[in-house]
Amino acid sequence: MITIVDYGIGNLRSIEKAFLHIGVRVLRTGRPDDVAQAERLVLPGVGAFRACINEVRCRGLESPILDAVSRGIPFLGVCIGMQMLFDKSEERGPTHGLGILPGRVVRFQNILNGSQAMKVPHMGWNTLNVRRASPLLAGLGSDSYCYFVHSYYAEPEREEDVLAATTYGIDFPAIVARDNIYGVQFHPEKSHRTGLRLLKNFAGL
Repeated sequence: MITIVDYGIGNLRSIEKAFLHIGVRVLRTGRPDDVAQAERLVLPGVGAFRACINEVRCRGLESPILDAVSRGIPFLGVCIGMQMLFDKSEERGPTHGLGILPGRVVRFQNILNGSQAMKVPHMGWNTLNVRRASPLLAGLGSDSYCYFVHSYYAEPEREEDVLAATTYGIDFPAIVARDNIYGVQFHPEKSHRTGLRLLKNFAGL
């Protein structure tokens, strides 16, 4: 059973349908008790970091998320759900995140492809540069394409927390991982076979 945290913002139906497509049972819920008792937890997110983390907190979901992570259940943050794992974000002014992973979230600034400025947000398909093996990436490699839509990216303090990177003018973390905690900057529910395989791997952790 996958529990998807419903805090009123995010690509909830899309990621729910992706799990159902691969035959995984899903509970989409905004009840703190359900989150605290989850077997596997997914925190999605789209839009702005501050709005997302504020809703998580206003709905009493921060504490059960932290409790679930601390008891070792598999956790997956998607897009802003990944960014919320970190200490803080600079989006729309400094905002504290969940503080599960040390680091910050910053905006793409003055990125170039040769002499040509690259557009922000970063939107479209890019490949993964896998840095180490993980059960989350079983059957996937550095030729795997994923779909990204974002203007901000994570800067982890610990290089070893980066499981895979992507290049868009600069290298940035596409997947982070530590122990039972995983986060993906791209949208697996929009990444076709690569995304479905990653979600299937997560469900089997």
